[in-house]
Amino acid sequence: MEARLYFLSLLTFLLSLAKESQQGQHERRLLKHLFQDSGYNKYERPAEDESNPVDVKFGIILQQIIDVDERSENILSSMWLRMTWHAYNLKWNAEDFGNVSTLIVPRSLVWVPDILMYNSASEDFDETYPTNVVLSSDGSNLWVPPGMFKSTCAIDITWFPFDDQLCDLKFGSWTYVGGLLNLTEDSSEGGDLSSFIRNGEWMLIGLPVERHVLQYDCCPEVYIDLTYTIHIRRRTLYYGFNIIIPCVLISSLTLLLFILPPDAGEKISLGVTILLSLMVFLLLVAETMPPTSDAVPLIGIYFACIMMMCSLSIVFTVVVLNFHYRSPDTHTMPRWVKRVLCGWLAWLLRMERPGGSTTRRSLTQRAQVKDYKLGPLEEKSRSLMANVLDMDDDPRMANGSTTGFLMKMEESMGMNSSSVRHDITSILRELKKITSRYRKEDEESDVKNDWKFAAMVMDRLCLVVCCVFTLGSTVAILASAPHLLA
Repeated sequence: MEARLYFLSLLTFLLSLAKESQQGQHERRLLKHLFQDSGYNKYERPAEDESNPVDVKFGIILQQIIDVDERSENILSSMWLRMTWHAYNLKWNAEDFGNVSTLIVPRSLVWVPDILMYNSASEDFDETYPTNVVLSSDGSNLWVPPGMFKSTCAIDITWFPFDDQLCDLKFGSWTYVGGLLNLTEDSSEGGDLSSFIRNGEWMLIGLPVERHVLQYDCCPEVYIDLTYTIHIRRRTLYYGFNIIIPCVLISSLTLLLFILPPDAGEKISLGVTILLSLMVFLLLVAETMPPTSDAVPLIGIYFACIMMMCSLSIVFTVVVLNFHYRSPDTHTMPRWVKRVLCGWLAWLLRMERPGGSTTRRSLTQRAQVKDYKLGPLEEKSRSLMANVLDMDDDPRMANGSTTGFLMKMEESMGMNSSSVRHDITSILRELKKITSRYRKEDEESDVKNDWKFAAMVMDRLCLVVCCVFTLGSTVAILASAPHLLA
């Protein structure tokens, strides 16, 4: 029992020593000296002379760019604010208080500058966390409140997706004018980027700062603000693989419209499918862009050029199909089509009809028939067929006189019967009809082939024009970008 009482008394003595330690005692005396005995008032501006301003050095420590909302035109970033000032009424001699040179107190106990971000886009205008303030024995105060700052940012989409954005963060006192609070930057180089966390979509270029002394229309006094500009550059790798390269490949498919034969029946459907695919990619780009008419993005111009080319390709394809399926029954080929399309334009494109024209082939076949040596019986048949073929050229046949021709055939065949003459006359009439029909079919076939060749020339011309336009527009737009890789 006595041992237990001895142990409890020893424990009570040790706890009393810990409670009244030298460190706790000095801090307690210091807090009482600063906030009770000296009559400190946190609403008092810490300046020795009321006519002099309080010099506040301000700086930001950028931690991370969380999000850039192009459509809403704002930027969300994580930052630490660093503010230092000198308070004449919060000084002490460290030797009098056990060499306690620093003191950490809550924000609610001391005066702090009411510095806010003017262009805040958040519902809570003050986005800082109420952290403690570090007091020093020489009167200097340090306050580093962290926060998530959502600010407005005018998005310039002219060079999207190869664009740079400049987002301003405007900080200043909300109530103290320039004569009461002198706000200066703690570093002329701008914000502190030593602890910045890399962003996957944006690359940080710099964080410069500018000090402005402005006079607003509402108030005659001047106000001081520090404007930090976040200079960021978009990384193009994501947009290159997901938008630019697919768009270039789809636009290249337009060239297949002029390679696909018209008889395949898929030229129009292929062109419409390509046009719809480009529209889908254009909608994806439009969803990320702000609804503004100030500028047209670079990729939007490229989409417009490619879609215009695709639309014109469909129009030219319709014209080509119209030419391809024309016939003498519905259309007569004008002379300019023969001269321009089938003539010098075909020569310019180095196109030539396989085997020449149909008329040239028929003349060649006739020459080969004349050079062929026939037997006696075949000579009679040949002479008969030659006479039949020459019926249209004989003036006697044109006048309806067939007597001389029939007599000539009777002499060649050795026949004198009138019945045979009547049969031969009927045969000659049928042969005449068949010959004229084949001759008409040959002429129609020649005209159809001329229209088809004109369609081929137009297809080749559109292929060359679209190749040049696609390659030229792609190179010109990409070359006009301020940077391709980031």
